Amino acid sequence: MPGAERRPRVLLLTGGPLDGAAGCDVRLATSVLGALPDVDFYWFTQWPRPLGDTPRGGRPVRMLSPGGMPRVPERVQATLAGAVLARRVDLVHAFLSVGRGLPVFSWLRPLLLGGRPVVHTVPGVRDTRLLARVRPLGTTVALSESMGRRLRASGFGDVRVVPPMVDPDEWPYLPRPEGFPTVLFTGRHDPHGGAEVSIDAAAEARRAGSEFRLVLAMRGRPGQDPSALNEALRERAGAAGLVDVEVRNHVEDMHALLASVQVLLFPPVALGGRADIPCTVLQSLATGRPAVLSDLPQFADFGSAVLRAPAGDARRTGQQLAWLLDRPRSWDVLAERGRALVEDHFGPERFAARYAALYRELLS
Repeated sequence: MPGAERRPRVLLLTGGPLDGAAGCDVRLATSVLGALPDVDFYWFTQWPRPLGDTPRGGRPVRMLSPGGMPRVPERVQATLAGAVLARRVDLVHAFLSVGRGLPVFSWLRPLLLGGRPVVHTVPGVRDTRLLARVRPLGTTVALSESMGRRLRASGFGDVRVVPPMVDPDEWPYLPRPEGFPTVLFTGRHDPHGGAEVSIDAAAEARRAGSEFRLVLAMRGRPGQDPSALNEALRERAGAAGLVDVEVRNHVEDMHALLASVQVLLFPPVALGGRADIPCTVLQSLATGRPAVLSDLPQFADFGSAVLRAPAGDARRTGQQLAWLLDRPRSWDVLAERGRALVEDHFGPERFAARYAALYRELLS
């Protein structure tokens, strides 16, 4: 890093506090904070008290956020505080998905962020139609090769690809659990988010003769009624003939949950702003839990370490699930491939090296 007399100062610009509700933007920013100890980071902390673990290092900046969610008040605070802090740092690193507010923010970028160099990591795209209305904030970082190509085609210019990271030491490889198998879906109550397809696919796998328990770990969004939405999923499962189904709210201890399951089922039709490379999938593969995914372009980066089925095709997804559950040797092969993929392509060393090189380039 340039400047032997002091460490470079970087603002981590997120829509909410890093110690609040954990979204993909917060996870990515926290990963960068921990991966680059030679950088003096400014980041937003929840006030009056954090809900999650408080990251170590850097300079926390208070943000009034009783619930820790990135709602409109938090976004306004981040924008105003970012405009002030941008004048005090050497570089701004924004973690902002392409949503309804980004086009306006991008057009106001010179006023809000001044002349400082900007790195814009795009966790996801809520609506691809918005891409044509967004001005690049600076050097853009995509999480997947597919999204990198799409952003370049949309006029984003200088686009790099830095996949997210998962620490293999934090998510150790575990042997396959014994006893009655459990299949896990984890996601949000979003249209086409994959929960309904998972239920229909599970019913298809049961008709094919597979025996298992289905767990759906759901997270709500602001304004949703999680209880009513969870009950609707239970009713759908019952109508599909599934008996052994549990629908629960978001699980705090993902380590324990993954230790108890055999397969991750994640077949969204559309990601709807979720990370192109979901953290849950990386954690599952690191733990040695094979995954059945939909055939979205972003998931091509997983290669042969996962099984994929056409998006929205519950029948084919269920067939893939049944095939995997009924073939222990294939399960072992995929479990080992998934772990190797995480270590080779999604580890912290590779992640830190790429962002460190990008920072050096922009600060030189």
